[in-house]
Amino acid sequence: MKKSVVILSAIAMMCSCKQKELTQLDPSNPFAQEFSTYKQIPPFDQIKTEHYKPAFLAGMEQQTKEIEAIVMNGDAPTFDNTIVALEESGKLLDRVSGVFFSITEANADSAIQAISAEISPMLAEHSDNIFLNEPLFQRVKTVYEAPESKDLTLEQQRLTEHFYKRFVRAGVDLNPTEKAWLRSINKELTSLELKFSENLLAETNNFQLIIDNPSDLSGLPADAVEVAANTAKSAGLEGKWVFTLSKPSWVPFLQYADNRDLREKLYKAMYNRCNNGNEYDNNEIIAKIVNLRLEKAQVLGYPSYAAYALEETMAKTPDNAMKLLEDIWKYALPQAKKEKAELQQLIVAEGKDFELQSWDWWYYAEKLRAKKYDLNEEELRPYFVLENVRDGAFAVANKLYGITFKELADVPVYQKDVKAFEVSDADGSYLGIIYLDYFPRPEKRNGAWMGNFAEQCVSPTGDTIRPIVYNVGNFALPAANTPSLLTVDQAETLFHEFGHALHGLLSKCTYESLSGTNVYRDFVELPSQINEHWAFHPEVLKMYAKHYQTAAVIPDALIKKMQNASYFNQGFTTTELLAAAILDMKWHSIESPLDVDAQTFEKNVLDGIGLIPEIIVRYKSPYFAHIFSGSSGYSAGYYSYLWAEVLDADAFNSFEIHGIFDHATAQSFRDNILSKGSTEDPAELYRKFRGADPNPKYLLKNRGFIQ
Repeated sequence: MKKSVVILSAIAMMCSCKQKELTQLDPSNPFAQEFSTYKQIPPFDQIKTEHYKPAFLAGMEQQTKEIEAIVMNGDAPTFDNTIVALEESGKLLDRVSGVFFSITEANADSAIQAISAEISPMLAEHSDNIFLNEPLFQRVKTVYEAPESKDLTLEQQRLTEHFYKRFVRAGVDLNPTEKAWLRSINKELTSLELKFSENLLAETNNFQLIIDNPSDLSGLPADAVEVAANTAKSAGLEGKWVFTLSKPSWVPFLQYADNRDLREKLYKAMYNRCNNGNEYDNNEIIAKIVNLRLEKAQVLGYPSYAAYALEETMAKTPDNAMKLLEDIWKYALPQAKKEKAELQQLIVAEGKDFELQSWDWWYYAEKLRAKKYDLNEEELRPYFVLENVRDGAFAVANKLYGITFKELADVPVYQKDVKAFEVSDADGSYLGIIYLDYFPRPEKRNGAWMGNFAEQCVSPTGDTIRPIVYNVGNFALPAANTPSLLTVDQAETLFHEFGHALHGLLSKCTYESLSGTNVYRDFVELPSQINEHWAFHPEVLKMYAKHYQTAAVIPDALIKKMQNASYFNQGFTTTELLAAAILDMKWHSIESPLDVDAQTFEKNVLDGIGLIPEIIVRYKSPYFAHIFSGSSGYSAGYYSYLWAEVLDADAFNSFEIHGIFDHATAQSFRDNILSKGSTEDPAELYRKFRGADPNPKYLLKNRGFIQ
């Protein structure tokens, strides 16, 4: 049920299936039946672009028929004949959605994009067919309100409540006129969010910084130069060097290129994406999205979209989320200003007479790190070979939970660079499959994320269905003479996304809608962010950080330098993150339609919080895909990373007290957090693990703001 009704926001028009037979999907279509592949992994070698649309259409029709059967059931509503039946509906739609929407993010060509543009509004329409269906809701409501509901298990009660709230929050109680208006809003939002994503992908791919003078490469590491040469060759520009707006390309250029004018050109191209007044400009789309989201919230009885979105979170209200952001801002901004002053002093010391600008920060921060801590990130990268970092994440999971990973060499993948691993529990039992897709390409959006081809649950017949998850990243490409060498930030990102994967893999729930990562948005980042804490712990570094040329383990002296520099540049890092979270919350806290353009709104927000011009908000609005693309689901939710950091910093303190690989602590975290999904209230789950509510002081300590 989950994928077919959650991937997109809802809009619907109930179609009648009484006058026609259910369309039969061509048996040759790979989605026509459950996959017969090993562990039911998607048969990527058989799936063709032309298979998706028929599968979607048949899947929607099939689920519509299943919903009609629930409504027409003459027996009194029960948990089994209504709630479970609703949960189990839409299996064909789940199957095709799970594959298609992963491909649209990671490997979408123009044909896939065209299908997405056509199908997305239909899926939104189909979703409202379900959640604005009053007779269906009355059956759900009857079960929800029945005295017998108290006799259900806690998980059954949570599932019943889950569906009841989905109907109410979808607008089932609205009058017909309001419902019709809500349907139109949802349909338009779906199209706008999709267009936002398409514009961003196109604008990201359209820019190239072409260098033909070797002197302009001064300061750049050899592997960055080699990758740029390979990129140029692939673009038919052999003998030149090309840098792109893919993060593994522009970040090293900003950090090391001595040519200040070119740093400015590349950085401005990055932060002006979709803000150039061309066909890919997203400013008008943003204004329409936030106004439509406001209308939707107010039709549903909420003062703002943020109030609507945060009702089903740990934070509960925008005020609670903003309080956390403002409390941290009080520490972060002053620290950022101190860092700015240090960088300006370094510029002056070099005999330069310009004022620090945003495109200078990365470059001079690297110089200052080398000066203060005798540490250059290029000194670290040879020890962070992608495959070794991956194996380090595997080893940590093994030591914590006893699980093991075996590469599957002969299973189909959706792109040649993707690798698949079978995951087994400590007792040898099968846990699931994980796909790893780590390299950038034009068809893939920027960033890193985790998702599911299939989610863990227990079938009505009692069979446990194990998850098939994937991690996607955009890490440094290997070059002819070097493997993929990660930056510290990229290594941390790998551990982060792998933490999400563990949340999916170790799920032990009955119902898919509650399993794995189907939890509150500000709770879902706890498993991912706590996993980051192991990445650079000295004991863990000794397990995987080995020089790509000599295989020598990272030396103690270098680990000590990393520890000494662990708080370096935290003012910058925290401020750019906080500014994005605050900008998101302000966009979605408006209570009347925008009366200014998107760029003016953004400027007013950032000026209002005192963001210094030398720091660019992590995501400027026209490329803030987390909140405007629709696929990430972080609208009015970007604060979640910091909310969850309060949890993860406090939770890891328990490991620090008892030992980072303490079996009892790890088992408690697995039993109370990773395996539980949304079967209990997350605050209660956390208290079961920690024995108390989280203390925010550990976040401030981890960022070096307090002792």
